[in-house]
Formats: sequence, C-alpha cells, structure tokens
Amino acid sequence: MAMTAAEIERLIREALPDAVIDIRDLAGDGDHYAANVISAAFKGKTRVQQHQMVYAALKGGMGNELHALALQTSAPED
Repeated sequence: MAMTAAEIERLIREALPDAVIDIRDLAGDGDHYAANVISAAFKGKTRVQQHQMVYAALKGGMGNELHALALQTSAPED
C-alpha cells in the first residue's frame, strides 16, 4: 500500500514539530514524492544527518510503502 502525502507530513511533523513541510507527488501514483523540509532541528547537522532524521521519522516506510522521496532539507535562515 502506498503512503499518502498527508501521512508523510504527519510522520515528519511528529518527529520535527517546528518543520515547514512541502510535499509533492511526482508521478501521481502515491509512490514517488519530493519533499522540502525546513526545521531548526537541522541546525549544525550535515545534509546527510538531516536526511537521516527525516528517514527515521518515516518509521521504516522508506523503501516499503514509499518507493522514492527526493528530499531537500535545511535549517531556517537566522
């Protein structure tokens, strides 16, 4: 079963409550998404660490219910 954009956002928001999240369904199939996530929790983290935080928030959904997620992450501008 595919993961909905709302479910992806909910899971990310649970882990990163301050996040500004923009999710787009790239193929219209509920299986290929792009997400832009901005959170203060990313401050001082490498891009890889930021992505790992988002993948951890998805609780194993990446590679299972969610086939592809093009991810952009950043900390908010000061």
